[in-house]
Amino acid sequence: MSSIDQQFIEYIVKSLVSRPEDVIVERSIDEKGVLLVLTVHPEDLGRVIGRRGTTAQSLRTLLRALGTKNDARYNLKIVDTDNVGGEEGAETAQSGGTVENSSEEAVEEPSKLAAKTRKELADLDDLDI
Repeated sequence: MSSIDQQFIEYIVKSLVSRPEDVIVERSIDEKGVLLVLTVHPEDLGRVIGRRGTTAQSLRTLLRALGTKNDARYNLKIVDTDNVGGEEGAETAQSGGTVENSSEEAVEEPSKLAAKTRKELADLDDLDI
């Protein structure tokens, strides 16, 4: 039986992603409070994080509001299941690089964009909200 906080995050995230059947929210309690670990399909990771982490930050803000109501402290961790190799991808993103396409627009390569997203995700997980 899932708790109200799990159901809350699950409902919001399933509304955002293209593969709602792959959304998993695990709950654990430790000395820092309630930890919710969110796992989504790798293709949906960008939707859950949002540009510059705005969607992930909004989810955390909503959890903070729920925590105020329930007298609990919530932390949300978004798991990157596609990042099997560890931090190698984050270093690749820092080496920079864009690829010019035929219409003269600068577009990042998908692998570098994924690495950049992983780094932003790791940075957001370090925030204490």
